[in-house]
Amino acid sequence: MTISSKLPAIGSSIFSQMSELALQQQAINLSQGFPDFAASPLLIDALARFSRDGLNQYAPMPGILALRQQIADVVYSCYQRQLNPDTEITLTSGATAALFVAIQALVRPGDEVIVFDPAYDSYAPAVHLAGGRCVHLNLTAPDFNPDWQQVADSINARTRLIIVNSPHNPTATVFTANDWQQLSQLVCQHGLYCLSDEVYEHMVFDGAPQLSANKLPELAERTVVVSSFGKTFHVTGWKLGYAVAPAALMAEFRKIHQYVTFSCFTPAQHAIAEMLAQQRHQVSGLAAFYQQKRDGFVSLLASSRFGLLHSTGTYFQLADYSAISDEPDLAFCQRLAIEHKVAAIPLSVFYKQAPAQQRLIRFCFAKTPDTLQQAAQRLCQL
Repeated sequence: MTISSKLPAIGSSIFSQMSELALQQQAINLSQGFPDFAASPLLIDALARFSRDGLNQYAPMPGILALRQQIADVVYSCYQRQLNPDTEITLTSGATAALFVAIQALVRPGDEVIVFDPAYDSYAPAVHLAGGRCVHLNLTAPDFNPDWQQVADSINARTRLIIVNSPHNPTATVFTANDWQQLSQLVCQHGLYCLSDEVYEHMVFDGAPQLSANKLPELAERTVVVSSFGKTFHVTGWKLGYAVAPAALMAEFRKIHQYVTFSCFTPAQHAIAEMLAQQRHQVSGLAAFYQQKRDGFVSLLASSRFGLLHSTGTYFQLADYSAISDEPDLAFCQRLAIEHKVAAIPLSVFYKQAPAQQRLIRFCFAKTPDTLQQAAQRLCQL
């Protein structure tokens, strides 16, 4: 049998490759973005209790109402946006599923989609499967600020969607208020749509304001905002995310969502709804929690030969290794895992065409102090 692939250039993701290499080499895994510490015991106990109580069957397609109401409360508390839980919020099987469904709902054959590189690797395949074409605009190190004039110059009659991600994976940068205003102006002026990937929304450091497409009413009216409970509550394996959009967009989103997973992990929805109702401080305290981890990791690497870029959000840290090696970043990461037993992610895989002389890799610091201490000891020996 010969199969004509719809994604002929796509193999296993770099996250799978590096995590598998870390396992093979018994290396400390700072590559894939997941915590190695436990979630709140209250959340785990709630999951077990709701499961024992028999809440193990299909949830309603948009998600249980109690959780959608709590999401509406969080969005209002953080961004002062009033949402209708019945028509403007949908639970999804992780944020990646929400991104995929949103792209299928918005992108038509022949449409162009503006994507900022380095970009999360699920965007381009989803656009391709929808029949669209990505227009890749490179963000430049070390600040990775969007060039909004370049964005404006890239818009034409075929442009349909702009995908943004703030706080940004993998660069650990955050949109400013001006960035959001520039984005809003272009989207509204040209009648475009926006897909705003905000899975790290509660991890903004150094006292910077927590901003979002949700805060700008005109932009919000043309945007699907995607968030992640896996990131917020340290339970990435639960694969529970959600999308927020105005009712008309959400209606199109749900048409596709119902044929992708229909409904999501039922006892987890009840457990998280209870956590949000009773332990909201775990969300509001997330920035301080991860800023402490960032500062500790940076301090541990102070004597290393890595050049550390400033992390303003997410739980990632970029490091310039040009003082250590002139190898391409993928080869360097492979050698780092094999010879020094620390796994990282090469930045070039997030680009369609990465800058030739760039020597940057990404570490995840969502780890226990002991894990970070051991990793730093090895990294400081390079």
